[in-house]
Amino acid sequence: MIPTRPLGQSGIDLPILSFGASSLGAEFRSISLDEAMLSTKTALDLGMNFIDTSPFYGRGMSEIMLGLGLKGIPRDSYLLGSKLGRYSDVHFDFSAKRVEESTHISLQRLKTDHLDIMLLHDVEFVPLEQIWEETLPALVKLKEQGKVRAIGFSCYPMKTFHTVLDHIEDEIDCVLSYNRYTLQNTSFATELLPRLEAKNIGAMNAGPFSARLLTNAELPEWLKEPENVKQAARDAAKLCADNGVDIAQLAIQYSCEHPGIATTIAGSANPKNIAKWAEWLAAPLDRDLLAQVLAIFEPVKDIGHKEGLPENN
Repeated sequence: MIPTRPLGQSGIDLPILSFGASSLGAEFRSISLDEAMLSTKTALDLGMNFIDTSPFYGRGMSEIMLGLGLKGIPRDSYLLGSKLGRYSDVHFDFSAKRVEESTHISLQRLKTDHLDIMLLHDVEFVPLEQIWEETLPALVKLKEQGKVRAIGFSCYPMKTFHTVLDHIEDEIDCVLSYNRYTLQNTSFATELLPRLEAKNIGAMNAGPFSARLLTNAELPEWLKEPENVKQAARDAAKLCADNGVDIAQLAIQYSCEHPGIATTIAGSANPKNIAKWAEWLAAPLDRDLLAQVLAIFEPVKDIGHKEGLPENN
């Protein structure tokens, strides 16, 4: 089974590799109900018993598919996290009224009476004052009512993390960062983790493959990283292939290894991929190959992109 780590002082232990359900919302390709249900079951059977979703994924479809996929599975055998505030590429609503509505709808879709983790989703897209003045107090209320066990927020820019933490670090249990603790970008660990550890705030990392950058798949057109980062990734993938290793294996092993990060979340609607990840995680990490790959990424290390409002970057 997959080892676990504590999520800060929330009292929740997460598997070091968790199941991201964005793909169940058909975010990347159309999927069948059978695929969704088998993917969920495969993840749980392999010990990825924390499932991360959001109403944003498939505009509600991910939560609905999960509600169906989890039917009949005892609620105390898995942990469930969702988000609120982001509902499409352009629709964000962090009002107190929507916090309550969104949580209520998520609980209904997921067919449960509580969520283990609830996050404010991609806060960098709105003026940040609203987050501490209005959104968080409403979320704290839901925690007091027992509808959610642990609360926090997610975003991409490091500047946003620090600005929001300046106001709410004593009131939250965890944060979620994505594409920021990978073979190419470790800024989550270097720029944020010391602050989180000092306050015992749980750290969650998503996107170990950095939106396919660290896989052998064709890079998506929407990938925002600059060309020199993409080229380094191709070079690293070729080096791994020449050594008989899939770069994705190295990526998942590396991201899951950091002792200060409670969990790394990876998503797929393909049960074979999910089974492969568990195999990779159990295999020994090739330290020599890792050192060579990190050397390829050194010139482009921690190069990211802008996300959300300009002033939040």
